[in-house]
Amino acid sequence: MDGEISKQRSEGNISSQPLNPQNTRNLIDSVDAFLFDCDGVIWKGDSLIDGVPETLETLRSMGKKLVFVTNNSRKSRKQYAKKFNSLGISVSEDEIFSSSYAAAMYLKVNDFPKEKKVYVIGEEGICEELALAGFTSIGGTEDGKKTINLRPNFLVEHDKSVGAVVVGLDQYINYYKLQYGTLCIRENPGCLFIATNRDAVGHMTNLQEWPGAGCMVAAICGSTQKEPIVVGKPSTFLMEFLLQK
Repeated sequence: MDGEISKQRSEGNISSQPLNPQNTRNLIDSVDAFLFDCDGVIWKGDSLIDGVPETLETLRSMGKKLVFVTNNSRKSRKQYAKKFNSLGISVSEDEIFSSSYAAAMYLKVNDFPKEKKVYVIGEEGICEELALAGFTSIGGTEDGKKTINLRPNFLVEHDKSVGAVVVGLDQYINYYKLQYGTLCIRENPGCLFIATNRDAVGHMTNLQEWPGAGCMVAAICGSTQKEPIVVGKPSTFLMEFLLQK
């Protein structure tokens, strides 16, 4: 924003205005970097939204920096770059900030001990970003087919070296994962409870909204009676980390 607009906004003297050719150009000229969400903004499921390629190409031609920020933790930055390219949009990993990456970076900047493990209630994206950051994860999709048999004297053993539980969008969520994550948080001293985000729903396909990571996070909140550290949008951590980068 230019100085006058910033002053008016800080004083609460500015109101929303309909866009027209003149103020649209003023707005674009006042901005150096544009941050875009992905699900429901760039695409719905695997279908590109009309007008997106032309918009991004125009902004790049004007020298604007583009950053893509997604709360969907199912993919890593590398996997998201492949998806962009498969849809005909050239985007590098460095331009992508996913909540899976944010979870790994939160542990890294807070010096999470490398000898500790991370239990993942989520999918490949979280596990891949944790590995790239040098952390050992367990759970994830590997626990997606495990079941619980509630017979007498049945006990789930859990790894006492787990120092953090990361919960994200998980289409393979099950009772075993909920119990394992709950045990780690409640019984392992100092175990962190990290949520990639608390979105209620998301555009996982082009035809419907689907339950988001917030549903999985809420289940663990209920069983542990604890609130998570949220690293995705709209958390302060993600925005501060993004600005530093």
